[in-house]
Amino acid sequence: MEGSETGAEKQLRLVCFELRRQELALSIADVRETLPLLPITHVFLTPPWLAGIFSLRGEIVPAIDLAVVLGLSRTIVGDDARMVVIEQGARLAGVLVERLCELRTIDESAIEPPPAGLPAEVAAILRGIVATPTGTVRILDLDALLSSERLGALAREESQPA
Repeated sequence: MEGSETGAEKQLRLVCFELRRQELALSIADVRETLPLLPITHVFLTPPWLAGIFSLRGEIVPAIDLAVVLGLSRTIVGDDARMVVIEQGARLAGVLVERLCELRTIDESAIEPPPAGLPAEVAAILRGIVATPTGTVRILDLDALLSSERLGALAREESQPA
């Protein structure tokens, strides 16, 4: 269950993380787990946003450099870097993040639409933005992200028979 209702307000739980000094979030319903950074094997001739693949308890999972998907420079892999494992149906992917921030619970009514002027490709994968006491959090839409032009190739490759 993605959100819960408290009184008249619908609540949304978010896993927040940082990329290139920006706080982003995914619905907790889209996150299978968060892990310390696992060894990533780079794969030749793959798009720049595909950092490589890693083994998650014997299952080979693609590692996505979300910063590159969002048009930013590559994720800085430091001591605080983590892998956020996202799940959509039978598909798994790891998202590299520079650090985990916190779990937040917000009122869905507090979510503002993406601001005008963003590149269409970025606006399409944002569910919205929410103001917090420490700044703004950009909430990603996992369905839109995984079906976006850049990551659509990943979905098509995974659906091919082995």
